Amino acid sequence: MRYRVPDLAPNVWHATTIEIEKSQFITWICHAPSNTAFDALLQAAKTAHPGASHHCSAFIAGPPGEQTHIGFSDDGEPGGTAGRPMFQALQGSHTGEIGCVVIRYFGGTKLGTGGLARAYAQAVNTGLETLPRREVVERDNYQLSISFAHEAMARAWCDEQKIPIHQVDYSGDGVCLTIGWPRDVALDLTALENRLKMTLDIQRA
Repeated sequence: MRYRVPDLAPNVWHATTIEIEKSQFITWICHAPSNTAFDALLQAAKTAHPGASHHCSAFIAGPPGEQTHIGFSDDGEPGGTAGRPMFQALQGSHTGEIGCVVIRYFGGTKLGTGGLARAYAQAVNTGLETLPRREVVERDNYQLSISFAHEAMARAWCDEQKIPIHQVDYSGDGVCLTIGWPRDVALDLTALENRLKMTLDIQRA
């Protein structure tokens, strides 16, 4: 599976702000590969904005469509007017491993339940518009046993095909390369075998 995630370092937030009916909505978005990463974002938002009216939140700590490591909170807003529309905005972006907090400073004008839901969704969508992203490719590890003489050619081929080498082990018999093969592509090392002029010993790691 391939999907996009926020291209942000740990403890770095992507921030945007909108104003609706004099209320300020500040959106912080982070890369959230785990619940812990999202919790760090939420705590940082509360620390930076202790006087805010609400710190509403939503996260998907997994690939798009994740059903277990997810969550959202209205943080005192009427039920269903903040966290759920925020979560739906994240879902609609088809972005994985993402968390967001919308910090609201009340401006004195009540928006009503429908207005609140639209405002929180708009706040998240505004942040998503300029969010930097990168692609994540889910991979399975395979071990290739080759001779010392073939190592350089095998490494070059992996580099050309953008196949990462996660580990290299040396022994008296030669070299074992542990590679990450894309899970959504059938394993096929025929081209590498043709280049090396040999049949590879391949094992699932």
